[in-house]
Amino acid sequence: MSRSRKIKIIIPIVVILFFAAFAEHRHDAQQLNITGRLRIKEMDEISGIAVSGIRKDIYYIHNDSGDTSRFFAITPDGTLKNVIYFKGDPSQTLGAVDCEDIAVGIGPDKNKSYVYLGDIGDNRGVRKYITIYRFEEKPNWAKDSLIKNAEVVPVHYKYPDGPKDAESLMIDPIEKLIYIVSKRSDSVTVYTTPLNFKANDTLILSKKCKLYFNGFRPFKWITAGDISRDGQQILLKSYEKVYYWKRSNNEPVWKTMLKTPTELPYKPEKQGEAIGFTLDGKGYYTTSEGAFAPIYYYTIPK
Repeated sequence: MSRSRKIKIIIPIVVILFFAAFAEHRHDAQQLNITGRLRIKEMDEISGIAVSGIRKDIYYIHNDSGDTSRFFAITPDGTLKNVIYFKGDPSQTLGAVDCEDIAVGIGPDKNKSYVYLGDIGDNRGVRKYITIYRFEEKPNWAKDSLIKNAEVVPVHYKYPDGPKDAESLMIDPIEKLIYIVSKRSDSVTVYTTPLNFKANDTLILSKKCKLYFNGFRPFKWITAGDISRDGQQILLKSYEKVYYWKRSNNEPVWKTMLKTPTELPYKPEKQGEAIGFTLDGKGYYTTSEGAFAPIYYYTIPK
């Protein structure tokens, strides 16, 4: 083949590859967007994020072990709107052991929204019980420069198969269940418990199934999860990946998660342990441990 003919063939191929790469870059840029950074140095061990059930522009986040019994209300650009304190476990100096995830969903009153904070971390696997705190969400939590003391309903849980470390707490509005997914070991375990409980109950979680994800420890460990407000979408994340399922015919969430998930866009973070849907379910936010960590927004591909 002559040199001139080769050039005529190669140039169009290079042009096509260039525009394809440019289009892919634009597509990635649309899916991944840094909306801001956590602006308060005290928010340096963030382990959970969940959208308000009454304000689409408010998200709740919290630190894990080492912090007191509180969580924060922020906007997507990282602006602190409120600090919400509560009376935690009186047996603990700080009121909490290791809060690892937060969720927002239904509760006793169908006309109200509730925040659930999971003190479910257990690195050494020795806790006699874990605790979930339920709060009735208040509109004034979104007001500037307020410190609030929230009324809380605690409930304690034990695993049917011994203590577990967990960092994923989710609320299923369809079957009215709390979901917890363990973090460590080669396969993680899914547990559920009904949303109807009384203050200071001690209950046994129900073991539903095991999930296996490819990868190497600790990168494959499950560090966060969320169920969309309508109950139709499910997210789990590890340190490296985000897994997504679409619910079918309102089947149990654990049955949906036994199916092969879709891997969604995710930029691995310093120590990413937080993920949460937007209120409309069209996207999700992630953030990480570390002072002034960035907040990432991703759209869910159609």
